[in-house]
Amino acid sequence: MYQQPMMLKPLFKERIWGGTNLRDMYGYAIPSPQTGECWAISGHESGTNEIANGPLAGSTIREAWDNHRELFADEEGEEFPLLTKILDANKDLSVQVHPGDTYAREKEDKTYGKTECWYVIDADEDAEVVLGHHAETKEELNSYIENGQWNDLLRRVKVKSGDFFYVPSGTIHAIGAGVRILETQQNSDITYRVYDYDRIGQDGEKRELHLEQSVEVTTVPHKDPDLERKTNIHKGMKQELLVSESYFSVEHWDIHGMTYPVHNPSYLLFSVLEGDVNVWIEGEAHPVEKGTHFIIPATVEKFTLEGTGTLIVSRSNKQ
Repeated sequence: MYQQPMMLKPLFKERIWGGTNLRDMYGYAIPSPQTGECWAISGHESGTNEIANGPLAGSTIREAWDNHRELFADEEGEEFPLLTKILDANKDLSVQVHPGDTYAREKEDKTYGKTECWYVIDADEDAEVVLGHHAETKEELNSYIENGQWNDLLRRVKVKSGDFFYVPSGTIHAIGAGVRILETQQNSDITYRVYDYDRIGQDGEKRELHLEQSVEVTTVPHKDPDLERKTNIHKGMKQELLVSESYFSVEHWDIHGMTYPVHNPSYLLFSVLEGDVNVWIEGEAHPVEKGTHFIIPATVEKFTLEGTGTLIVSRSNKQ
C-alpha cells in the first residue's frame, strides 16, 4: 500500500508574457527569461508531471491514473481531472474565455471544458485582472468586440496578495501584468482568445483570435459568483475554504506547529507557497518546502503536518 506523499517534478511553459519570477520566488530552474507557467500537478496530454519518489518514481501522474486508480479512490474518468499551475504574468495575458464540458465534448472532442480559480500569491501595486464584461446581450457583446470597444466591454478589478477569484467556464478574463497566481482548474487547455492587444507572436504574425467561439461560449450577462470564505482554526492549523463547487474544492492552510491528524477524504493535491513542513505518515516524516508540489494518495488514511508554512490544498469533487 502506498504510504507516502507522491512528490512531483514541475514542468515549465515559455510564454510571450512570462518572466523570471518562478525562478526568483521558488528557485526553479526555468528554461528562459520568458517562463510564464509552472505546471505543478498535471496529468494533461500536453504535460504530465514525473513522480520523484516511492514505488512509482520515474513514472508520471498520467501513468499512475491509468494503472493505479486505487491511489485516486478508484475515481471514474479517462483523464486525471485537475491541473494546478503557478503563473507569472510579467506582461498582460490575452483576454480569453473557456468553454464548458458540453461544448468541449461536442466542438473540440475533449473530455473537459475549463472552469478555474485563482489564488493571488503576489501582485505589484495597482495590478489588476480582467474578470467579466459589461455587455447585457449577445448582440451587445458582438458590437463591443467588432468595434474594438475594449475599455467599454471589459470589467477590470484591482488585486492584492491573498485575493481569490472563482472563474467558471464562460467567464471573459485575463491576468494582468505584475500578478503571480496559483491556478486550480479542470484538466483542460482549451482557450479562446477574445483580444490580444494586437501583439506579434514568435512567427512574426498577430496571434490567432477565436471570436466566433468566444461569443458562443461567453455567459451573458456576466454574474459574479457568490463566494463565502469559511475559516476553521484547529491545533496548529488555520484552514480556510476558498471554494467548493461541482469540479473541485480549494483550501488555504496556514501551519504553525503540530496539527491534529488529518483524515484523508480521498486524495489531496498540495502546493507549498511558503515555509517548511513535515508530513507525518505512520510515524515517518516527509519534509516539503516552499515550491514543492505533491499528492497524498487515497491509500493514506490520515496524516499530520508539522512546521510553519502556507499551502494550497485541492481535491476533485468529480464522482
